[in-house]
Amino acid sequence: MHFWVGSFCRIIDQYKYRPLFPQDVIAICDVIKLAVDNGNQIPDKSWMLYLLELFNVQNIPIELNLICQFDNQDYFEGIFHGINRYRFVKILPEIAHSYLRMLVLDKVKNCISYILRDLETKEHEIFSLHLDTNFQYLGANQFTGMEWWNKTGNFLFPLRYHVEISQLMFGIHDVNNNDPESITFIPHNALIPNNDGSETEYPVSFNNPMLRDGCIYYSTRGGSCNNGIRYNC
Repeated sequence: MHFWVGSFCRIIDQYKYRPLFPQDVIAICDVIKLAVDNGNQIPDKSWMLYLLELFNVQNIPIELNLICQFDNQDYFEGIFHGINRYRFVKILPEIAHSYLRMLVLDKVKNCISYILRDLETKEHEIFSLHLDTNFQYLGANQFTGMEWWNKTGNFLFPLRYHVEISQLMFGIHDVNNNDPESITFIPHNALIPNNDGSETEYPVSFNNPMLRDGCIYYSTRGGSCNNGIRYNC
């Protein structure tokens, strides 16, 4: 069975005070820190994901996720349209490390760049997925949260890691720079809860949502919730 819970990322319209997804988005990013390893309680042949997800204007999902598996093979994966495209091999998840995750839509080069950086070791790794011209290189939605895939039954299982999420931002072309690859990143400041609609209790609590250094921060722990975070809206 397939479950997910989390939030859509938004900014507040300063005139009408309503949450919206900005225009002309070509990139998103966050920072994920692995705070605590809870041990592996993932059922056989199953896995869970900590999501950084961008939907383009055609509603095609692009993801750079931390994936935790039943067999202890935890790794970061670049995904496009539900298909795994690249497993990051130079950078592997470690406790107490923070990782910058970034997705960039490049219309000029007809590709999506999946960028991962270990902020402790400074190691970075990039995967570029080249696409045909039918893909529209413009973002329309951003999701933060987690997902479960249970291949043994219709139930949820505990988190592998407690994590901290910060630096939730979107990127637009820098209009004051002649370099077409220059991107300005702007923080989101609101979250709208979302889930799979299964009306279940998810084995996670979302804690301490706040603005830290001007960007949204929250942490996850084991617990119970019915939906993702609503923040500032």
